[in-house]
Amino acid sequence: MSKRLTVIGAGPGGYTAAFDAAQKGATVTLIEAKWMGGTCLNCGCIPTKTLKASAEAYETIHQAKEYGINVEGSATVDMPAVIARKEKVSAVLRGGLEKTAANLKVNVIFGTAKVISANLVEVTKADGTIEKVEGDDIIIATGSLPLNLPSLPVDHKHVLSSDDALELKYVPETMIIVGGGVIGSELAMIFQAFGSKVTIVEGADRILPVPSLDEEMSKILTREMKKAGIKIEVARVVDSVEISDGKVKAKVVASPFVQHAKPVDPFELEADVIISSVGRSANSKGLGLEELGMEMNRGYIVANEYLETSIPHIYAIGDILGPAKIMLAHMAVAEALTAVQNIMGDKKVAQDYSIVPSAVFVTPEIGTVGLSEKQCKDKGLEYKTELFQFRELGKAQAMGQLPGAFKLIVDAKTDKVLGAHLAGAHCSDLIAEVTMAMQMGATVKDIAHTIHSHPTLAEGIFEAAHRMK
Repeated sequence: MSKRLTVIGAGPGGYTAAFDAAQKGATVTLIEAKWMGGTCLNCGCIPTKTLKASAEAYETIHQAKEYGINVEGSATVDMPAVIARKEKVSAVLRGGLEKTAANLKVNVIFGTAKVISANLVEVTKADGTIEKVEGDDIIIATGSLPLNLPSLPVDHKHVLSSDDALELKYVPETMIIVGGGVIGSELAMIFQAFGSKVTIVEGADRILPVPSLDEEMSKILTREMKKAGIKIEVARVVDSVEISDGKVKAKVVASPFVQHAKPVDPFELEADVIISSVGRSANSKGLGLEELGMEMNRGYIVANEYLETSIPHIYAIGDILGPAKIMLAHMAVAEALTAVQNIMGDKKVAQDYSIVPSAVFVTPEIGTVGLSEKQCKDKGLEYKTELFQFRELGKAQAMGQLPGAFKLIVDAKTDKVLGAHLAGAHCSDLIAEVTMAMQMGATVKDIAHTIHSHPTLAEGIFEAAHRMK
């Protein structure tokens, strides 16, 4: 008899686990509360990149004269059409997932899941009926939700969540984005390109305050944001909001997360809308995990290196594991494959988190993998760095894409690459080269001795490595 696997959540982690297990011969039931593809496909990765593509097209039209192209008339943003294109892209990808599920004979049930035991899940469907799903193992992949702050109550009209921002069918004249992390920075550049006057309020002392993202990249992005007209208030938080005459007024105060050399007087910002982009929270409510006695941490599931929870035969992957792991879609995919291997295979394998690339789809794009320079210092490592400017590349000049840099961080004793931080056009793609190099244990000399084609943007990695060999 084949292994019976129940997967809860059909995001990147969940559908990957379901498809992989089915290909390995398991009988799989995939339970999803809302839509195939989860946050990533429907209100995260894919929608934001689709909107960014529209924003870039609009900017390119306005820059056409720089390339010797004359455009008659004026270009305008048709937000309903932009949103319709975004929805079409998501729908096409959802359809592909549904087709794959059908081809692999994965039983997909739409409804709200509750875990009764390691062998039983109850699903409440939209019509109120309950279906019981029995199995041998469970993988929980329910992901995360936008975090709400008491000082910033989302009303979905004036105070928006990041999900709401992706549904806006007009371009607000003025916009405040609370949170200058990955999501907030991406939204800021999208709406600035569409014509909004954007102000970012960030509680940390820099934009993109991610420990694994090198401060050099934050500096580059800050410079380019300011050049684009985005106002940035770092080391500040929104204390309260007030809606008056169709406008949102935000009281901004000194951040409690940053030491201030002198007192900061509160001030007020006014805009048409505020977008709350202050992080994510666990999507575990209603799953029945507390009743089962599962070990949890602020709503997130605690799992060991094999992705097993405290209850035998129940595994967890993706964002539901929280910031103790790595909350990225491609990390969820990797965890899915590991969990399925541990369920279906004869030998358990531990999940490796040491080399995980990430990308920020701002302008210029940022790609990063491995340690930041600060992390190297904190660990007491002996290292060396090299920075190569994007504008030094012939391809960058030809493209008219000059902002950015390639930064490599290398072990001073072994010459092995400890980290790479890239900013510039297509750096979300370029980071894959260094990720592969690190995965293979390559040294900076190996990269420098690898012939790169010319003229390409990837030569920036070669040039940085060549200077260090």
